[in-house]
Amino acid sequence: MPLLEPKPEALRPGAARAASHDRVLDGRAAGTPEPLRGELTELLGPEKVLWKVSDLVKYASDASPYRFVPQVVVVPEDIDDISAILSYAHGKGREVVFRAAGTSLNGQAQGEDILVDVRHHWTGIEVLDDGAQARIRPGTTVMRANATLARYGRLLGPDPASAIACTIGGVVANNASGMTAGTTRNSYRTVSSLTFVLPSGTVVDTADPAADELLAHAEPRLCEGLMTLKAEIEADAELTARIRAKYEIKNTNGYRLDAFLDGSTPVQILRGLMVGSEGTFGFISEVVFDTLPLDRKVSSALLFFPSLTAAATAVPRFNEAGAIAVELMDGNTLRASVSVQGVPADWAELPKETAALLVEFRAPDEPGQEAYERAAAAAVEGLDLVAPVASVTNEFTREAKAISGYWKARKAFVTAVGGSRPSGTTLITEDFAVPPALLADACESLLRLQAEHGFEAAVAGHAAHGNLHFLLAFDAAKPSDVDRYAAFMDDFCRLTVERFDGSLKAEHATGRNIAPFLELEWGPKATELMWRTKQVIDPDGVLAPRIVLDRDPKAHLRGLKTIPEVELIADPCIECGFCEPTCPSEDLTTTPRQRIVLRREMMRQPNDSPVETALLDAYGYDAVDTCAGDSTCKLACPVGIDTGAMMKDFRHQRHSPREERIAALTAKNFKAVEASARLAVAAADRIGDRLLETVTGLARKAVRPDLVPEWLPEIPGAAARKLPRTSRVGASAVYYPACVNRIFGGPDGHRGPSLPQAVVSVSARAGKPVWIPEDVAGTCCATIWHSKGYDEGNAVMANRIVEAAWGWTAGGKLPLVVDASSCTLGIAHEVVPYLTEDNRELHRELTVVDSLVWAADELLPELTILRRTGSAVLHPTCSMQHLGDVEQLLTVAEACAEEVVVPDDAGCCAFAGDRGMLHKELTASATAKEATEVNSREYDAYLSANRMCEIGMDRATGREYHSVLMELERATRP
Repeated sequence: MPLLEPKPEALRPGAARAASHDRVLDGRAAGTPEPLRGELTELLGPEKVLWKVSDLVKYASDASPYRFVPQVVVVPEDIDDISAILSYAHGKGREVVFRAAGTSLNGQAQGEDILVDVRHHWTGIEVLDDGAQARIRPGTTVMRANATLARYGRLLGPDPASAIACTIGGVVANNASGMTAGTTRNSYRTVSSLTFVLPSGTVVDTADPAADELLAHAEPRLCEGLMTLKAEIEADAELTARIRAKYEIKNTNGYRLDAFLDGSTPVQILRGLMVGSEGTFGFISEVVFDTLPLDRKVSSALLFFPSLTAAATAVPRFNEAGAIAVELMDGNTLRASVSVQGVPADWAELPKETAALLVEFRAPDEPGQEAYERAAAAAVEGLDLVAPVASVTNEFTREAKAISGYWKARKAFVTAVGGSRPSGTTLITEDFAVPPALLADACESLLRLQAEHGFEAAVAGHAAHGNLHFLLAFDAAKPSDVDRYAAFMDDFCRLTVERFDGSLKAEHATGRNIAPFLELEWGPKATELMWRTKQVIDPDGVLAPRIVLDRDPKAHLRGLKTIPEVELIADPCIECGFCEPTCPSEDLTTTPRQRIVLRREMMRQPNDSPVETALLDAYGYDAVDTCAGDSTCKLACPVGIDTGAMMKDFRHQRHSPREERIAALTAKNFKAVEASARLAVAAADRIGDRLLETVTGLARKAVRPDLVPEWLPEIPGAAARKLPRTSRVGASAVYYPACVNRIFGGPDGHRGPSLPQAVVSVSARAGKPVWIPEDVAGTCCATIWHSKGYDEGNAVMANRIVEAAWGWTAGGKLPLVVDASSCTLGIAHEVVPYLTEDNRELHRELTVVDSLVWAADELLPELTILRRTGSAVLHPTCSMQHLGDVEQLLTVAEACAEEVVVPDDAGCCAFAGDRGMLHKELTASATAKEATEVNSREYDAYLSANRMCEIGMDRATGREYHSVLMELERATRP
């Protein structure tokens, strides 16, 4: 055992806890039982079978209020694996549920037997016909697909608020629509063709001209059954009319019976039925979408009204004016959204009864935009608008930042309002649709019903389409609260159907919570046709039972999850999953959502239970050690939950007092540590990579892998012993070379000035010379200690660097320019909680500037570009995302290169200082997609602005990355 192996007990929840009724029982502590585990391992291979209880728990939750623990999780790589899983399930009488992003709001991504993760190996997009179509794999997020299509001036029709995380497979399987899709731009209308695997294992490509012939040969009974149902529906004029009428407004409740009317052959019928089938008819392995024009001329307004009814009444005006989106938000939604970055703080003071409409027009050109703006102005005339707080303008704008802020507030409805719910409560998200002309009446009725049942109102929706969303928060651990929810649902469903003839699910799909009410909306005849359709396609009931069809009238009350309180920083989490695509460890161990889900299960367990112990044993590596600590999850989370910070705190909790003392000692003596590190790197050139890898490998085994870095061949040589000579007299800024740039040199193949030399030279050329203090050695941004959770060492260095910077800058009179983005972030923001009160005062006087900002804003306007490289690919770092410096990286790069590319799959490299040397598998996983994209072609330059991230990308791609400031120096060199 390593000398300093951390003890899982350090993270065991301390307070005595009663066992929760929905905890994972002790008998499941060993994970997947035999023979299931062994049989699937033999069938698929051990790397594709997740069986530990921690694996099962982390997949048990999704964005819905339900929680079902699977027996096993499998991770197929291709259609052959899918077919093998389905064949096994048929032979063994087992059930299968497919899960991609887990952003579904009604439990569609949860299963109680075999759960199939189709996110990890199922990403990719192929643009067809110059962007008119796109072939997309099911694990690709909507945002990722649209990023590629934007280069062609196109986008997808469906635009759900969860586009950052939700995947194409889920969007099609749920017929998700979103802000602008309505009934004409959703998946049902814009999917050109599908490739899917039926429950029997038969693969169907609906674009294949021979598809019907092949299907008839493989599945004659299925084809016959579908055509029989089609004939029966078409022979019933009343039923046919009812089906057509149901889809005049948004409706995703039940199966798409209009597929029998729109399709003339079994394959065409199946193409329609698969859309919105929620994984109950088969696995969608590929989708070809007809894309839509990306109209870039945008005009938007956020218009405030005295009441929800007043806002709803105004909606028809904007529909008639041609608005592509008219989004409704009530007062609670507006006030809760102040937790979202970019939303005006004074919205917190809005009166509760206030409501707003977000109205947007999009045009392909300037004349079209002007015409829409005239129509918008006419629509606004005579409206009873209010301006309760100073930030409200009630005016249309073209300004992209303002428009982005409006949409952030709207898209954060579920997460922001849900994040502000009372601690310990479960969140239910409902959506329904009524004919748009009845929207105002529906709003009034909904508010009355919520009040009658004691629920706080929180309403938003796609008002242009009569589609409303609302939230309910209750404690699933209290039977009285569950009864209250049940009574509300009974009344709500009757109200929607009997008074408004509406859709009980407009875009979130039936799921578990509306399945019992399906017949109420559709009637017995249509509902029975849906049951028969399921029987024809999946006669053995292998796929996703109880998710669309369920005869149990109380099925929506089964599996409601409790939300035990966890660490304060994570407690608001509603498990939406928005954080997951940004997480570097997403494809390796756990995501931020899963780290919180696992912690909550520990809290459900009684003290020292076998399940709690098993979870703790896995949590150290899966959650704590392999968290990059980059906190990009905070940027993706609408309520700013920083799971990275929680993991750093857990690292701190695992430290022994001895470790903390040693860490503090290194901070106090960092000048000697820095010099020793530089000498060691210099000596490495003579020792050789292989020997160093062996020595560090042995040290890691003896001490602890999370403490001793592994030597990597990509580590560059040592930096020059002395920094460039500069003068304080006449300096425009103080230049602080980060310790990584004082220890490590540039790429081995680089010929030219070092980064410090480049910064000094290019600043002088611009007439803005910088000064490097003589005593920078021994100082650091403190990120080394912060990222590892060494609080005492962090405090030592944080206070040292602020005191030094205050002196260097003459009390803040000069800016402090830092040449590594992570170090800029550290000095500007992350040191603050560790400062003494006196040093916080000093810190407030400092102006900390990233070298990218210095170059783009201060130097570039004064420089003459003399030469440009042909092409450059960029790696924006996570610190740049936090600082908002990515635009400056682009600006400087575009000055230096004819062509600049930011990979669509660019993300955090997870090198994270030295974490990529502690857990190289983390960086390998985090950079895999970006590296594949980068290496798909050659570039003349590979640029970033953080030395350790550059090393990480060197390792990932086999290329040599260097700072964009070194490229700027070359481009402007006389």
